[in-house]
Amino acid sequence: MPTTTRRDRHRDTPPPRTANGEIEVLRGFLDYLRASIATKVDDAPEPQVRTAAVPSGTNLLGLLHHLTFVERSMFLGDDVTNWQATFHAPPEDSVAEVVARYRTAVQRANDVLDGCADPGAPVPRPRPDRPAPTIRWALTHMIEETGRHAGHADILRELADGTTGR
Repeated sequence: MPTTTRRDRHRDTPPPRTANGEIEVLRGFLDYLRASIATKVDDAPEPQVRTAAVPSGTNLLGLLHHLTFVERSMFLGDDVTNWQATFHAPPEDSVAEVVARYRTAVQRANDVLDGCADPGAPVPRPRPDRPAPTIRWALTHMIEETGRHAGHADILRELADGTTGR
């Protein structure tokens, strides 16, 4: 375990204060969770960032790689045929590359969401073979998905090097 003080390892950010509109609140919390997990992975040490610390094989880098696919599927219409495979980042991809890809997917998703004012409208995405969920459903699902994996990342990061907080 590295030699960091408790103060160095524990930093936390409170939940966001957002505007009162439904979309603003949902987007504010989703962006908060997105930033939390990206930060959790961004400076994680090798090889621990790829090492499974639990029997399921879950690892920090794989969680962020998976969430990149979820963002792209939900908001950009990408088709994913093997969700289990998304939990493993290719070994040749650096941590910085995976984090950058996630942040790019989030920015592109936010670009789509910037044009959405009605939470009951469908997500505008190019997937004519399947109906799109509403903005409300998509944002709520993404908060749940990202929050669940951010919680996993909290535990995995603390096991890797003792870092806690958001």
